Amino acid sequence: MASTQLSASIVKKFIPARKSSSRKGDNGTVLVVGGSYIYHGAPILSSISALRCGTDLVYTSVPKINVSATRAISPNLIVLPLVDQKLTKGAVRKLLGAIPRNLDSATIGMGLAIQEKNSLLLLIKSLLDRDVRLSLDASALIPEILPLLADKNVVVTPHAGEFKRLFGIAPPTSKKERVTLVEKHAKENGITILLKGATDVISNGKKTFLYTKKIPAMTVGGTGDVLSGLTAGMLAKNRNPLESAAAATFINGLAGKAVQKKLGLHMTSIDLLDEIPNVMKPFDKIV
Repeated sequence: MASTQLSASIVKKFIPARKSSSRKGDNGTVLVVGGSYIYHGAPILSSISALRCGTDLVYTSVPKINVSATRAISPNLIVLPLVDQKLTKGAVRKLLGAIPRNLDSATIGMGLAIQEKNSLLLLIKSLLDRDVRLSLDASALIPEILPLLADKNVVVTPHAGEFKRLFGIAPPTSKKERVTLVEKHAKENGITILLKGATDVISNGKKTFLYTKKIPAMTVGGTGDVLSGLTAGMLAKNRNPLESAAAATFINGLAGKAVQKKLGLHMTSIDLLDEIPNVMKPFDKIV
């Protein structure tokens, strides 16, 4: 299968135009579920990046111990407390009753502490049953989720270690072999895989895109959380998981390059958030 290097002209086709007559909610409603006692920042980064890429509404669900810190960091976030410190079945049921019925997409897993696997499976299955498109990352990437995802609108965004946990095999160092492995598992499982690395590999098993970054400053913690938010934001407007993941990867990389140019090897993930609007402006279309 031939793979294609991502370019601005390709990505432009993946980002839908906005209607000049649109109202609040028409341009996407996203749910972010993440966070724990240690990792309070991850879901915040995902939520703000989803907003920055043009989503109208973002609901951020975090453990109750993180609620005050999350609310304090930005008035733009609608914060839904998880009733327990970790993801439990009770917390999932409560959350499912609190979220809006017209959710377009969700991203789950960044910094998330999970009490029991079945609580994660319940959340994923319930959202898919409501036709919510999903971007799954970090602690949500366990092999037990795979049977739920086949031929649904789902993107998984593992780094090499998470890929091994999810599929039972570590990605090789050779780019060609990595691409073949990603294509194989995407096809077998009926999902879109975005394998993060020096070259991001995005495939649904039928079509594959590559994005070579060369942005060493982006090894800083949190850049993957920004990517997850971008993926969910893109999914809120484009129902095609492959196109959404490819656009998110490309925008995340453009922001990283712009920040590295400005700050050298001293960026934090918050710097990426500020750059997203600048790099997305050339892709804006109003009809």
